[in-house]
Amino acid sequence: MIVICGSESPLKMSDMLRIVFTLGLLSGFCFAVCGGVTTSNVSTRHCPITLKPPAQKIGVKPVLSKEETALLMLVGFGGFSIILALVHNSIRKYVFHDEHNLDTTFDAGGNVSMSLTAVTVASQLFWPGDILHSATLSTKNGIAGPFWYAVGIMFNIFVFPILSVQFKTKAPGAKTYLQIIRARFGKRTHTVFCFFAILTNLVITIGVLLAGKATIQSLTKDASDEFVVLIMAALFGSYSLIGGLGTTFYVSYFNACLVFILFIVFVVKILHNTDAEFGSTKKMFESITCLTGPDDNANNSFLTFRSWGAFMFGIIEIFVSSAVTYCDQASWQSRIAAKPVQGVWGFILAGFIWFSIPNVMATTTGMAYLALSSENGSHFLDSFQIDEGLVTPLIAEKILGSAGGILILTMGAMALMSTGSGEVMGLSSVIVYDIFQTYIRPFRNNLLPHHCVLCGKTRKGLEQTSTANNSHTQRSELCACVDATNCRICAEDVAKAKETSQYYLKQPYSCVTHGRYRQYMDYLFDFKNWCIVWVTVSMVPLGLIVFHSGINLNWIFYSGATVTIPCFPPVVLSIIWVKATGTGLIAGNISGLIGGITATLIAANLYPGGLGHFLENTAQDYTILAGNVTGFVISLTVCIIGSLLTHKIQGPADVEFEWMKMYDIDNPLQPWELLYREDLKGMEYEERPSFAQMNTAFKKAKLTAYIAGSASIFIFAILIPGIMAAHPDMNLQRFEMWLDFTQSWAVIMAIIVVFLPPTEEIIRIVKQCRKNRTPGLEKNGVARDGKTCVTLVKSASAPEAHEMVVKDGGDYVSSNTDVLPVAV
Repeated sequence: MIVICGSESPLKMSDMLRIVFTLGLLSGFCFAVCGGVTTSNVSTRHCPITLKPPAQKIGVKPVLSKEETALLMLVGFGGFSIILALVHNSIRKYVFHDEHNLDTTFDAGGNVSMSLTAVTVASQLFWPGDILHSATLSTKNGIAGPFWYAVGIMFNIFVFPILSVQFKTKAPGAKTYLQIIRARFGKRTHTVFCFFAILTNLVITIGVLLAGKATIQSLTKDASDEFVVLIMAALFGSYSLIGGLGTTFYVSYFNACLVFILFIVFVVKILHNTDAEFGSTKKMFESITCLTGPDDNANNSFLTFRSWGAFMFGIIEIFVSSAVTYCDQASWQSRIAAKPVQGVWGFILAGFIWFSIPNVMATTTGMAYLALSSENGSHFLDSFQIDEGLVTPLIAEKILGSAGGILILTMGAMALMSTGSGEVMGLSSVIVYDIFQTYIRPFRNNLLPHHCVLCGKTRKGLEQTSTANNSHTQRSELCACVDATNCRICAEDVAKAKETSQYYLKQPYSCVTHGRYRQYMDYLFDFKNWCIVWVTVSMVPLGLIVFHSGINLNWIFYSGATVTIPCFPPVVLSIIWVKATGTGLIAGNISGLIGGITATLIAANLYPGGLGHFLENTAQDYTILAGNVTGFVISLTVCIIGSLLTHKIQGPADVEFEWMKMYDIDNPLQPWELLYREDLKGMEYEERPSFAQMNTAFKKAKLTAYIAGSASIFIFAILIPGIMAAHPDMNLQRFEMWLDFTQSWAVIMAIIVVFLPPTEEIIRIVKQCRKNRTPGLEKNGVARDGKTCVTLVKSASAPEAHEMVVKDGGDYVSSNTDVLPVAV
């Protein structure tokens, strides 16, 4: 992480990433040089074989009983996750002292390390579909299939750091992207995007449930739909309820470790085991080169990167992953839980980690399936079974027997846990922050932008940004609430609350300024628990309805993207463009939705059977591409034109006033400035830094996001495929070098995944323990001696900073009854 004036250097964190970059480039260079030495294939290609459909339906044999699956997933994975949740709670309680903070539940303290961010992002993107569907692409499109699948998703991983830095520096106190939309554009726009946020969450949750059903039922004897959905609901909700988002990071780490270890074992057993059916990669290569590949592959070869079908699918994945990344609160929640610097490097590392999973796993299982089918003279699975993703379970069973089935089930369960729990926390945060706290039981009704939630008056400093339309010049109307972190009475209230574990024994908060709001946050904290429970329970009927509807994973994932992609441009513009307006964003979103659905139906009608084969034809490649591209382009165009026609930005004062709406999103009991004090050492400001100071502090993070993200996209989307496509198809030497390259990459990433996160986390905990033992430093945001731990001096460089002075008693009455305190 980066800290100004004497703090830790970012070089230690980035050196490892630079090493990985170098290894990738060197491997690619060696590949290009050495691959050109031999120009003829080992196989003479005199034996082209066109695989026939299977003579009889083989399928995958279940290897576990229902009792064994329940024991493995609930007691094994679920029990271990609950233990991790308890460990996380203990760390937050005894080290960071914020275990009962509502915000901590949904942002894990806002200071997650780089490596934990990386493994969590990679782990949440590692669906069972990556184990299953990427192997399907390898079987259909050849070796280029999983590569372009990975590139399509990695594109968004490398672009997201740019937006996350903008989010964290412009709205450092926001917990959901919907809070930004509410602050800038008001209730109408906020309501529209709440609907699309919930819709996106629903699409992804359904996808997770369907992927889990395919994995569990293919490997478990007599597993009913009810059994599957109950297992998944219990698995997702249990540790989310106990530990919140922070536990998700810890569980994601262990998930990633286990997944890497297991799939490396899997690869070794298939490609480096002389007792296997192939014997060597040479035999596998010769078997595959005898097959007739897809017509849109160069030389009809499965071993070529010149595959139009694979490339087209990569383009589709860019749009689809955009739809389910930028519009999904679960994605934002996990990705903005780190500070800007750690978040940027975490994303870059996450892309490197994720690259190895579909490439190595799918290439291994897909190529193994093609080689076995070549020896057999026909497919082992019919086209429907291949589309269901049964290639990987079949190969695991054939190579490893019953142990292979257990291995796949374990990897699938690990992938399900990270993504499923993330969706539970994402939807819960939308309900708590953007629905319940905003519309159902707000602390203060009709709170205007730039107004203090405690007293309802305008914050000081905003009179300097006043315009004819935004006048806040009356001194009597300015907020004078004392800073909660500087309040001695609040410190006493917090200490008393910590000493009382039973709710009914808690004493009323005595602080007249913050007491009622503190009680309100306690109420929201309790409501959060019920919210997580009900979101988890709602998965059961949702899953049963979806299972009985006949909807498959591909359809809900890709057709769902057509519905959610129009939300992508408005969300991005609301963060980065000051002239964006609510009218423009709503118009763009709705018009993009209508245009995308229309294009999808028109394209689907052009396929044989038309809309009569609705589920099949609406999930075809060109149908998906038409719907997503049309929805995106129309939404972006209308958003820009509509905003340009309706915005009221006339000068720098209006720009300042508009951005301050985002800057003001804050929790007065735990201001976001506390989180960034270490990064802002040496800077002088009032209660919080100015925009200019935040931009200065995190300028390197923004540059890193642009440079590292662009370089990563160049390497994976242009350099590597350019090298690989230099020859029409692979010879034996290039095939072996590609396997060696991807496997070496996976081993390096596995080492990073296993060792770096615990190292960084231990360092962070030790550092906090030392702070706790140092007299005068803050504890839970309140100085032990009742004074601020940093001297904040008013500076001419921060004229717009908000100055707060001590306020007298005011009109608040502290209470601790069961009646929710609400300000009028």
